[in-house]
Amino acid sequence: MTGTLVNVAGIVLGSLLGLAVKRGIPPHINSAIIRVLGMGTLIIGLNGILKSMLTADPQTGVISDSGSLLLVVSLALGCLTGELLRIEDHLNNFGKAVENRLGAAGFAKGFVTASLLFPIGAMTVIGALNDGLFGDSQVLYVKSLLDSVMSIVLSSALGIGVLFSAVPVLVIQGSISLLAGVLAPHITQQLLDVFCMVGYTLVAAIGLNLTLDAKIKVANLLPALAMPILYHFLFVASF
Repeated sequence: MTGTLVNVAGIVLGSLLGLAVKRGIPPHINSAIIRVLGMGTLIIGLNGILKSMLTADPQTGVISDSGSLLLVVSLALGCLTGELLRIEDHLNNFGKAVENRLGAAGFAKGFVTASLLFPIGAMTVIGALNDGLFGDSQVLYVKSLLDSVMSIVLSSALGIGVLFSAVPVLVIQGSISLLAGVLAPHITQQLLDVFCMVGYTLVAAIGLNLTLDAKIKVANLLPALAMPILYHFLFVASF
């Protein structure tokens, strides 16, 4: 779990630096930073979606896409499940309770945004598996650097909630590393692609919220991440 611990430390240190910078940023500049950060997040999400869905034939160079229907169904079923469970409401209530206790306005937005952004992606899964199976933390070291920079920008714009996103990163990546021996035989490139396809769609939704204040309840879409996994094991891995 060395890579995960380094990743968590990077998020904490980056968030503390961002909070120190935030004190000197006027509100109108802070709003502009949030919008620009949203644009960058949206581009990262779209790039991840395209990389997961599009493949080029090595012989002809013809580009084909796959997974479009699975993406739509996953989002629809995930949204239905999340709305019924009211995941976003529960997270916001937790954030507001922390805000009241710490006197930290905007905690919920920073925590939810960063908690959804940092653990999603191929680097999380592959890096944690390599760390758990072989003690190879190189992928997570690279991710730690990226997350550190992102946490500086996020915390300077969204506040202290970003710092606490280190907790879900520790839980998710740490669990994958600890269970790597069990998980690794079942994680194929095809499964990773469809999982990342849905995951980066959630990242793109975060970007839309930050840039356009789209009010998409991204937390309620979290169950969508489970849909491609269920599909894979029910209809693909069984054959």
